[in-house]
Amino acid sequence: MLMLNVKKLLSALVVLACSGLACLRAANPGDEVIIVYNTRVPESRGVADYYAQRRLVPTNQIFGFALSTNENMSRADFRDDLQKPLAKTLAEKKLWQIGPSIVHATTNHLGRVDWKVLQSKIRYAVLCYGIPLRIEPDPNFKEEGMEKLRPEMRRDEAAVDSELTLLPLIEQKLPLAGPLRNPVYTSTNEAMLHPTNGVLLVTRLDGPTPAIARGLVDKALQAEADGLWGRAYFDLRNITEPGYKMGDDWIRGAYEICRHLGFETVVDENPGTFPAGFPMSHIAIYIGWYDGSVSGPFTQPNVEFMPGAFAYHIHSYSAATLRSADQNWVGPLLAKGATITMGCVNEPYLSGTPDVAVFTGRLIVLGFSFGEAACACQPVLSWQTTVVGDPLYRPFGKNPDQLQKELESRGSKLVEWSYLRVINLNQAVGKPTAELVALLEQLETTKHSAVLSEKLGDLYAAQGKPSSTVYMYQQALQLEPSPQQRIRLLLTLAEKLAALNREQEAYEDLQKLLQDFPNYPDKLSIYRKLLSLSQKLDKKADAERYMAEINLLSPPPPKPQGTNDARLSDHTPNRSP
Repeated sequence: MLMLNVKKLLSALVVLACSGLACLRAANPGDEVIIVYNTRVPESRGVADYYAQRRLVPTNQIFGFALSTNENMSRADFRDDLQKPLAKTLAEKKLWQIGPSIVHATTNHLGRVDWKVLQSKIRYAVLCYGIPLRIEPDPNFKEEGMEKLRPEMRRDEAAVDSELTLLPLIEQKLPLAGPLRNPVYTSTNEAMLHPTNGVLLVTRLDGPTPAIARGLVDKALQAEADGLWGRAYFDLRNITEPGYKMGDDWIRGAYEICRHLGFETVVDENPGTFPAGFPMSHIAIYIGWYDGSVSGPFTQPNVEFMPGAFAYHIHSYSAATLRSADQNWVGPLLAKGATITMGCVNEPYLSGTPDVAVFTGRLIVLGFSFGEAACACQPVLSWQTTVVGDPLYRPFGKNPDQLQKELESRGSKLVEWSYLRVINLNQAVGKPTAELVALLEQLETTKHSAVLSEKLGDLYAAQGKPSSTVYMYQQALQLEPSPQQRIRLLLTLAEKLAALNREQEAYEDLQKLLQDFPNYPDKLSIYRKLLSLSQKLDKKADAERYMAEINLLSPPPPKPQGTNDARLSDHTPNRSP
């Protein structure tokens, strides 16, 4: 007997999703935003105007400054050409007010007067394409008290974004050596993320080209209207070394959040990153580490990022440049279609990088905007993190029931993902597989959806029904799957068919894969499978041909590997504002 019908399961989705703060809350208005562009880069003003138009930012909150046209700028230029002029402009425009604030004495601290932002009409700053990325180190830098820091922290370079986040505290003459503790790290109250609490929410619209930078707001708005749908991929290293385990723990935490909130999740616990041939379809979220430059599926010509997708790869120099579409990580991820991301402009050490478990919890569970979630997840500021994307982007701001009805009323194909999330939510809380199978079997949408048909096949597999599994995967192949989903289905089908002693069908599926995807990056593994099957099927000529291909493609024996030059470690920044 069917225990749960569609309406009951959708109710479960609403209850779980509304357990946080996401329900019935609109994105922050554009009048809380200032936009900053470089007057020496014509495209910078174009991105600024475009963003203002799309997000209804008042024109008197768009500010241009004459800055370096390079990605780097000196500390002096940052201070004199951007930091001080911007703070002065905000005060003159009455967008915020800086004044004295009395901090009363406590048992351990004397009383004092701090100059800080007392009132502010704005919360966000958007830096546009052409604004320098990095503040260069001053070779003659010296500062009182810096000798107390670890040697690797006695430096003053930083990401422009991260330094500007503390602009509300400009009158406090904060130290520059090393990072500063983020006063709102792990905050669960979005009202705390405000200049009156010492932080300006800074992100940038940037990337390899101005068109990519402009497109970030378009994709964000599309995802706000339609929802952020797709699959979530997590690339762990399965590492136990204390100095690095924290990175795995963060990613594993993000995975658990996404799994319990209905995403179809994929976890790789191998030391290396996802291989190039891994069929990464419908990417809504990607979080991984630790390659020095873009690798695996993200090197392929087409990457299946969904509108609104978040992609992040932990590495010391992931954002050493944003101008390249094939170097480091941030630029290539943006070029391939990611909507929001973060990265490091210089060596931050692991504890000085964003905590992605905190980020996903705020973005997905609490319904924070991207700018809020990105700020709340950074343990330190005045350091190396750059945040790229529309800060107002709030992918989980709509009531799930309302969104479901909107998609249905528009006849949107995305409704299949809403049903999939319902299934996954109930699967995560332990609902019997038989009930979920019964739901998908009676759901009309399943008959027309490659996404839901594949999921039904997965559930049949969990029930130990191999023939039904094969049937549903074959049905999914007939329902216009995405290219990467098609590759995954063909690969999985070949394995399932071979296990059922249906070698001829498995053989044909693998041949079909090579025929449909002649540039598939891992042909070697396919040829090896075809060789084994051709031998079982007594196809001698084919076996000889596949053996020749294997010999041609097989790499030489690996050389001894050196040490990875990335230096993320457990060094803990130790100064506070």
